[in-house]
Amino acid sequence: MTINNALAELKGTMIARGLRACRLFTGLNPEDLQQVADIVSVRRIERDEYVFREGQPSKGFFVVHQGAISIHRVNAAGREQVLHVFRAGESFAEATLSMEAGYPADARAVESSQVLMIPRQAFLELLRRRPELAVRLLVGMSLRLRTLVGQLEDMTLHQVEHRLANWLLKRCPDPASPKPVTIELTTTKRALAAELGTVSETLSRTLAKMRDLNLLHTRGKTLTIENPIRLKTYLEERDV
Repeated sequence: MTINNALAELKGTMIARGLRACRLFTGLNPEDLQQVADIVSVRRIERDEYVFREGQPSKGFFVVHQGAISIHRVNAAGREQVLHVFRAGESFAEATLSMEAGYPADARAVESSQVLMIPRQAFLELLRRRPELAVRLLVGMSLRLRTLVGQLEDMTLHQVEHRLANWLLKRCPDPASPKPVTIELTTTKRALAAELGTVSETLSRTLAKMRDLNLLHTRGKTLTIENPIRLKTYLEERDV
C-alpha cells in the first residue's frame, strides 16, 4: 500500500467515524454509511472564520467533527443573536437541502474546528436512491426544531443567570442530589457564552455572582456545583 493510499484510507475511516457519531446517521448499515462518506469533504475552520454567511447559496450541510460552530443572526440594531452552538457529533444546515434562498443565518467557528461537509446535489441524489435517509433527516430536523424553540424561549424570557443555572443542572446526573457535581468544560468559556446568548464578560460576572452565593466553584475549565438541589431551588425562586 502506498503512502497516498494509506492516507486516503485513514481519512475515509475518520470521516466514517465522524458520521457514525452524528444522530442523523446513527443506525445506518455500513454500506449506506460508506455511500455518504464517499461524497464528504473535510474542512478545517479556524476560530472566528465563517463556514457560511446568511444568504449564500447552499452548497450542502455539515457535521461538526471537532470544535464548536455558532449559528447566529444579526438583528436590526446590529446585535448578534446566537441561535445555537453545535459541537462534535451534531449536524447543521440540513434544512437548506430543500431551500433555494440560501443559508438563513451565519455560521462561524467559536474555536478551532473541523467539519464534514455533505454536498447538496450529491446528497439529494443519494436520497433518491435511499429514501429511508430522507425519513431520518426529517426526524433529526424535528428534534432540532424542538431544541431551538426551547432555547429561544429561554433566551426571550430569562436572564443569563437563569440560562447558566439551567445549563448546569442539565449536566447533573441527579439535579435533586445534595452531593457536589463536577463539570469539565470541553470548550472555551467564549463558546459557552455564545451558547447562552451572551458575551464572555457577562458570563464571567454571572459565574462570579454564583461563586459569591456559594452555588458554584470554578477552577480553570472545572466547574463544581456545591449542591445541585440548592441550585435548583435558587432557580425556582428566581422563576417566581
